[in-house]
Amino acid sequence: MRDLQDRKPDVAENLERVGITNLRTLVVTRWKGHEYRFVPTIELTIDLDRGRKGAHMSRLVESITEVIEAETGKKYSSFEELERKILKKLEQKHSHKKAEISMRTELVVERKTPATRKKTMECHDIFVKLVKNNGRFTKILRVDVVGNTACPHSMEHVGKPHIQRAVGTLELETAYENPAELEDMIKCVESSFSSKVYTILKTEDESAVVREMYKNPRFVEDVCRNMLNNAKRKFGNCRIRAKVVSQESIHRHDVVAEGWCDA
Repeated sequence: MRDLQDRKPDVAENLERVGITNLRTLVVTRWKGHEYRFVPTIELTIDLDRGRKGAHMSRLVESITEVIEAETGKKYSSFEELERKILKKLEQKHSHKKAEISMRTELVVERKTPATRKKTMECHDIFVKLVKNNGRFTKILRVDVVGNTACPHSMEHVGKPHIQRAVGTLELETAYENPAELEDMIKCVESSFSSKVYTILKTEDESAVVREMYKNPRFVEDVCRNMLNNAKRKFGNCRIRAKVVSQESIHRHDVVAEGWCDA
């Protein structure tokens, strides 16, 4: 008997993306001698031609769980390495021309406070997507980083800036083989703000952060351009997207700036 999914649909239309989303499971990676454990939110999709009623969803889930569970002793060096393993496994289970897998989670990075040098753990949202199209793998890496901005306009006219928290999003699209590290992306964003933000701040650290903001007043546009410039200098052979949303302290609205470039 043919599976129901393999029968012809009532309406014959191609679908670009069909699959599973919001799947969560344990993933272990090893990077620079350290082991990291994540519980990412995973999405896995394939294209579906007009001749098939549906996708075999259980086979998509199997492709994820079998790779992770069958090789529990292996620590992957990156999310994209694990994602490539899953897409290769999917080739054996479900016919398709194009497949995509993404993982969304948080990356904790160790930092030291600017004055007292206390250790602090800073959490950043990250997103890693791998696309297989006609046998070619392309990856998309994205980080969301929080920072501070001080307004140059109020600094010039009032002598003191109004300050706000902003979120910078940096995204790279490049070939799978092109090395690009999420921590380096985070640094590109952090250094673009008027100052960094920290989870732990003693009085001396607070003073250092405020002085840094006052020394570096920046519009949201400045931050966005800095992100593009930092990424262009750090990474090559990729498409770069930068976006900054400033949560304005004296306005009822937020401010946004966004730009693209090639490196």
